[in-house]
Amino acid sequence: MENMTLAFIGMWEAIIIMAVILIMFGAKKLPELAQGLGKGIREFKRASSDFGDEMHRPYTPPQQRIEPQPTAAVGTEPVKEATKPSDSTSAPKA
Repeated sequence: MENMTLAFIGMWEAIIIMAVILIMFGAKKLPELAQGLGKGIREFKRASSDFGDEMHRPYTPPQQRIEPQPTAAVGTEPVKEATKPSDSTSAPKA
């Protein structure tokens, strides 16, 4: 493997590949295809960057979740839940 230039694409190969892509997708779809490819590359770079950041962040074990208790304001009475009157408290039927 003395000659490493075989791995690179030359000018004529690039022109042929672009011509095939142009024939396959058409001139109208080419900008949409390039835009989608650009978005995909950006998403990949962002995901790999986020992954790298996450791998270099020191590990912190998860904390137990403690639900906050509702507190009443000073000088107010606690709110009572509304209840449906039962039949025993209604006036007797005559």
